[in-house]
Amino acid sequence: MGDLPIENMYRVLESVLRPLAYWYNQDNVEDVAVNNPGGIWLRLRGRHAHPWHYYEDPKLSREYLVNLLHIIANSYNMAFDPVNGNPVVFTQLPGGHRFTGIAGQNVQYDNNDLTGGVALDIRIWRPDQPIKMKEFGLEPGERLQRINRLKGVEDPDDPFDRLVMYIKRGNHILVSGGTATGKTTFLNNMIQLLDLHKRVVTVEDVRELKVPHKNRVHVVLSRTEQTNAFDYKKVIDLAVRFTPDAILCGEISTSNAAAFWELMNTGHDNCFATIHADSAFEAYQAFLSRILHSSPGMDREKTLKEMRDKVKVVQINRDGNIRAVTEIT
Repeated sequence: MGDLPIENMYRVLESVLRPLAYWYNQDNVEDVAVNNPGGIWLRLRGRHAHPWHYYEDPKLSREYLVNLLHIIANSYNMAFDPVNGNPVVFTQLPGGHRFTGIAGQNVQYDNNDLTGGVALDIRIWRPDQPIKMKEFGLEPGERLQRINRLKGVEDPDDPFDRLVMYIKRGNHILVSGGTATGKTTFLNNMIQLLDLHKRVVTVEDVRELKVPHKNRVHVVLSRTEQTNAFDYKKVIDLAVRFTPDAILCGEISTSNAAAFWELMNTGHDNCFATIHADSAFEAYQAFLSRILHSSPGMDREKTLKEMRDKVKVVQINRDGNIRAVTEIT
């Protein structure tokens, strides 16, 4: 199809896209997402609209979605091979809509995705329905608005209340501790405190995070079983294009630290991860050292200051069978 005249290619694509277009051509929709075959999430426009709504659609089968990725990639002469090559597709659809898709073992909705899953996101382009300035809350005589009022609230003295405040406020959080202190278990408990209406993207090398949110995508980049061309650069592009409300990462290592730090600087709230360290001070130092391993040219002092400003640390220590949170910065 890549050799077809562009007008014929668009006609073929529009035909193949028809089951999805039924959803993204509806009024007041600004984003559609498929996390798993058989259903679709719609994000609606409007300051008072509930952000995400789910609808079942059996036409969006795994076979259809995977074939769609192959057809789109072929139409634009892009490499797409979930097994041995590139498992993601980034492009613009007819009508100007921004398309992101992934298939194969790098995406797993649940433990039943033994051969991998499929997920996609379409950011809708509506030149005929422009967003007016008043929809941003900017009108003559009006003051600038504060979206998250918790960002102006003083941190509570009570450690538990402080952690809950951090989560609700959208702070980035590192769960730090030594081996077998229960970092991942604690992080899974933290996830339960996230608003269940949030859209969550997880990035792990092994599926360990337990996410109760139905609107979620699990991205897996194995350190030992990776066979295709998926890397952390593609992870960053994929995660931010999937319009997450929260990005949950696994354990920070030298291979992923720079990518996780970049994700924490993309304007998204609630980036959570774990790291091996014996104190909150050492957690910041360890995170920085892992970033510098792959990005040695970064300014150490500047990055460390930014990190302390942007990232909170929950420190867990262990003595025998006793595990305890000893610091919340």
